[in-house]
Amino acid sequence: MSTTSYFALVPAAGGGSRMGASLPKQYLSLAGRPLIRHALATLCAVALIERVYVVLSPDDAHWPEDEFSDLAAKLRVLRCGGATRAESVANGLRAMSGVVAVDDWVLVHDAARACLSVDHVESLIRAVGNDAVGGILAVPVADTLKREAWGRIAATVPREDLWQAQTPQMFRHRMLSTALAAAPSVTDEAGAVESLGLKPKLVAADATNLKVTYPLDLQLAEWILANRK
Repeated sequence: MSTTSYFALVPAAGGGSRMGASLPKQYLSLAGRPLIRHALATLCAVALIERVYVVLSPDDAHWPEDEFSDLAAKLRVLRCGGATRAESVANGLRAMSGVVAVDDWVLVHDAARACLSVDHVESLIRAVGNDAVGGILAVPVADTLKREAWGRIAATVPREDLWQAQTPQMFRHRMLSTALAAAPSVTDEAGAVESLGLKPKLVAADATNLKVTYPLDLQLAEWILANRK
């Protein structure tokens, strides 16, 4: 495995409008703690990760400082979030550059994937730590896919070879910075790296690493956290 270091970056400057809540999604209560707390605590618990950076909006007034005092040894707050996820990640990478070397690994994770486990992260690091490009957690698509037009099925899309991207997505600092500068409108880091003509590695995860997007997802995530062995 590479002798380079590992860092985590969690963009959390968005509002999560699809949840229909007045409070930004990352601060909604999940199992009695702010939703974002769960992912940050997991990343901090991974021994190989030296530091965990969370990128907030500069005017974020909701960050509950007291909730994270026990993670202070690893957790750092960067108030440099942008208008999009890609902009927040790019700003975070710049802010990290004084500590993180250009060839160090950065694991970018969704704040809303609260059910991330240490095993998920360690599996990604084992699979990607010696890769020339980097990689992501993902799951093969299991459902039949339909393309829609005007509220009706326009076509059935073959699901063979299709994967659903998750996070963390793990790339070297310099490569990811370069990729996001070249493709600032992407919705995930792998998409930016792909725009350079590179092919990130797929690392199989599982459906428990779900992204909390809609109100019902909070109940699913709470059940997963309560029943995980």
